[in-house]
Amino acid sequence: MSESTDNAIIRTRDLRRHYRMGGEFIHALSGVDLVIERGEYVAIMGPSGSGKSTLMNMIGCLDTPDKGEYWLNGKLVSDMNDRELAGVRNTEVGFVFQTFNLLARTNALHNVEMPLIYAGLKRKERIARAELALKRVGLEDRMMHRPSEMSGGQRQRVAVARALVTEPSILLADEPTGNLDSATGLEIMALFRELHASGNTILVVTHEAEIAENAERVIYLRDGLVAEDHRKDNVRH
Repeated sequence: MSESTDNAIIRTRDLRRHYRMGGEFIHALSGVDLVIERGEYVAIMGPSGSGKSTLMNMIGCLDTPDKGEYWLNGKLVSDMNDRELAGVRNTEVGFVFQTFNLLARTNALHNVEMPLIYAGLKRKERIARAELALKRVGLEDRMMHRPSEMSGGQRQRVAVARALVTEPSILLADEPTGNLDSATGLEIMALFRELHASGNTILVVTHEAEIAENAERVIYLRDGLVAEDHRKDNVRH
């Protein structure tokens, strides 16, 4: 049963996560309450040790809280076991990483197709959906190229297409321009704005203020808590 009938795609309540490192007890998240609505473009910022990576892992169903609730698209994720989490992760979340994480020996089309193989789709549908995803990111003329035959920006576009191909509820990007030069990074941010304009819910974890400026809402974490959360009147385009 859904936690709410409102427009929230993500809802956390008193989310807590602790780690023991050596003899030290780390409070990574100390009670995060957060609501992100369907269709929002949100940047999550914070200094090293603020909890933003832990929160990203929680939102992406890569980790579970010690305490609190996490609802994703009406599902109580925080109560799920590993198998259930994997299912949600593969269908509800599209990941974009700083390091692209592409298979070097295969072409762009097959890289994008991979999540659909795991999902058990038939080859004809996989290819059609992978081609469509690559067209969405402007790579219809690079489908048969391997990563080594593409620029850094093109490789990140392949990674974005792979994230989109399962039609996830949220697109979760971790420092998506971290391995790109400034001009190429701006191109990827322009792509994210286009995807947001077409209805995608986007969360970007970044330490760069220039990247966060592209979002319509910025959440700052400090010491495992939400320190600031504000929506901007004028988003740069």
